[in-house]
This record gives sequence, C-alpha cells and structure tokens, in this order.
Amino acid sequence: MVAGPSACCVRVCQPPGSAGHCRIGRVGPVQRKDRTAAGSWWYDCTGGNHACTAREHAAVTPPAPLKFLHDLFDAAVAAADPAIVLPAWLPLPPSGRTVVLSAGKAGASMAHAVETHWNGELSGLAVTRYGHGIDCEHIEVIEAGHPLPDDAGRAAAGRFLTLARNLTQDDLLLFLMSGGASALLVEPAPGLALNDKRAITRALLRSGAPIDEMNCLRKHLSAIKGGRLAAAAYPARVATLAISDVPGDDPAVIGSGPTVGDPTSCADALEIADKRSIDLPAYARKALAENSWETIKPGDPVLTDATFDLIARPADAQKAAADAARTAGIEPIMLGANLEGEARDLGRKHARLAKSSSPGVIISGGETTVTVSGEHGRGGRNCEYLLALAITLNSAPGIHAIACDTDGIDGTEDAAGAVIGPDTLSRASAAGLDATAMLYGHDSYTFFDVLGDLIRTGPTLTNINDFRAILISGG
Repeated sequence: MVAGPSACCVRVCQPPGSAGHCRIGRVGPVQRKDRTAAGSWWYDCTGGNHACTAREHAAVTPPAPLKFLHDLFDAAVAAADPAIVLPAWLPLPPSGRTVVLSAGKAGASMAHAVETHWNGELSGLAVTRYGHGIDCEHIEVIEAGHPLPDDAGRAAAGRFLTLARNLTQDDLLLFLMSGGASALLVEPAPGLALNDKRAITRALLRSGAPIDEMNCLRKHLSAIKGGRLAAAAYPARVATLAISDVPGDDPAVIGSGPTVGDPTSCADALEIADKRSIDLPAYARKALAENSWETIKPGDPVLTDATFDLIARPADAQKAAADAARTAGIEPIMLGANLEGEARDLGRKHARLAKSSSPGVIISGGETTVTVSGEHGRGGRNCEYLLALAITLNSAPGIHAIACDTDGIDGTEDAAGAVIGPDTLSRASAAGLDATAMLYGHDSYTFFDVLGDLIRTGPTLTNINDFRAILISGG
C-alpha cells in the first residue's frame, strides 16, 4: 500500500465487479469521482475501494520517465473526449424531429454528450463495440462486433436505414461518427452475404492494406456506406459530427463515409482487391465490374442539405501531448499525426532517429499496418512497433517509449499498447524470450505481457488513432 495521501495511486478502472483492467490515472493527492461522461471510473487505492497488490502498486507508480509518457498519452486521449469537444458543434434544432444515429467506438459516448447538451426532444440509436456501451436516456445503445462485422452490426445498420427513410424535410438527422464505424455498421450490398463481408474484412486486415484502401473496397460492397445513409435520409437535413481516426482526416474515409460523397469508383475497389489478393465472390466481382454497386458521388443532389464537421482529429491529440511535454519542461519533436507503413519498419526508423537526437520527446501518430501470413502469435500494431523499436535501440541508455491505440485496443487484444525502456531486452532475455523471433512471429503482445509492460486502459470511449512518444533523457 502507499504511505500517505501525497503519494497515493489513483486507478482508472472499469465498473466494480467487471473483468476489465485498470491503468494509471494520476499520481498525487487522493481523489475519487463516479462515472465520467466518457464512461470511466476513478478509484483511489488507499480509500478501501481497491487494494493494490505489490505488483499492481508497481504498475501505478512507474519511474519518472514512464509516468511522463503515460501523462502524454492521457493528454492525447482527453483531447478527443466527446463530453468536452462535442457540445460546441451541435447544430440548430429543426422545426420537426431530431433523430440521432451514432456509430463507432465513441458511438455511445458521443450520443451521451448530445443528450446532455441538446436543447429539445430527440430520439435515436447508437452502435458501438462490445464493452464500449454506456447508458443513455433517450438514445438506444447496442453493441456489435469489431473488427469483424456480425449480426448485431447488421441489425443496427438496417435500423439506421429505416429510421433515416422515415424522416421528412422538416427533420434533422444528427449523425455521430467515430473510428470503428466501418465494421460496426454493416449492411452488405444486395446479394452479398454477411459471411462474405466477414471473410473480405478478415482478408483486408491480414493484407496490410492502409485504411483508405480498406474502406474504398468496403464502401463498394455496402448498402449504407459511401453516402448511402444520407441518400436514405433525403430530403431531411443531415448534420454529421465526426471524430477522425484516419491519416489525412478525409471525410470519405472516416467510417467509410455513410453521409458524404465518395470520389472513388467500383473500378478502384476492384483494383484494390486484386492488388491485395482479396478473394471476391464471383457475383461481387461481376457487380463491381458492371458498376452496379457504385457509391453516392460528391455533388449528388441528395447531399444538398448534408453537412460534415470534424470535431476532433489526431492532430489535436498530438498538440495536447506536445503542450503537456512543454509544461513538463521537455521540448517535443513532432513527426506528424499521419504516419503509415509497416509497424516494424517505422519502429526501426524511429529507433535510428532517437539514437541520433538530442534530449527531448519524439511524438507521432497515424495508423501503421501489420502484414501477416500463415501461423502467427498475438499482437497489435503498437506492440509490434515497440518491439522493433526496442530491438533496434539495443538497450540504448536513457531512452523510453510508449505506443498505444487511443481507443484502448491495440488490434484485437485487450491492451492499448505497451512501454519500453533501456532494460527491456535484458529483462526479456532473463525471462527466456527471443525478441527477434517474437517480432517475426507477430507475437509482440505475448512478449510485453510476460514482461508486465502492457498498458491496459479498458475502452477509452473515443478513437483518434495511434499515439507514440519516445523520451530521450540523455543517458
């Protein structure tokens, strides 16, 4: 246990009795509050709500470099908290009804923020990932599969379309969108089976395709993406508020753009399928070749009264982290919020940069990929990035790093990411781990799990892509 309130540990946890994991919240005076608008719970470890074991206590009182990196990650996530950023973007109420439809990993928290601040009556439906739901009073919240779509997501998409089609020109469709919407909101194109969409999505995830390519193909195999939700709502006013999780913040790519025009074509989708060796059913290939499943294009009359506002983006998270670093007296080196490519390649590149840099903190974001084939272990792009970083750093003194997905889920695992330090490889060797073999076997999750270096936040209820920071202390 911690001696004295000035050094207490505060944990951000899932609800009492849940199977969720906890993470660092703050190290400082005792504080406690109930559920936040974003759905987290704060507990103090000295107040009788949670008794820390020795290992847990070590996890919530890290050495100063790791605490600093945790603080930067917390600042980045807070920059996209719907309870904070959404209210200022709410549109004017209509003369008719307001229907709220929300999709994504922040689907429930965005809906909750609207309910809290909306002036007038509303109703609606939100779909979010399993484990990411929070209670709303007027908006129904359902959970569905991610990253692979399931029947619950299909049912939600069908209800979205039905609600949209029942609107009139006096009504408002307030569409809330965040990362994950592409998988959570699934309505296959006519004649395409859900199992086909699942197989195609699985193949895309394994292919290493960047998100813009993935969503181009997904849009053209969908009856709700690529502007089709806005078309269903026409002639109602459609106002979209979005939290971006994609490099470049392209509205047509975020969530596969259900309410915006799509500049890509069926031919583009076919080209991507061939480039990434995605096996399409014969009838799907024929439909794409004949342009039968074309999306709604920019300038289409059904989009005349449709607006799109980006309320939070990865660059906002980067700025928040940079501000936190400067407040701590450490100068940030900003690499940008849109970095892509293979996770392991970027890790190696950043290791070389870190070893040649002056003291400071290197901050970056974006969405890397992991291309897998055959049998592989457990991992995510952030853990794979960190393992490659650690191997290339080769125990360089004074360098620590963090890499996490801001939604709290790295790939499909239960951790947001991990941390490394100068002793990572030596501890791994002592534990009998072969770092290089585990990197090439895509088993980075297991590597960091054995070391106890995973970061488990539970669902953050937002999503602004990956966050990476490398602290260079000068040895």
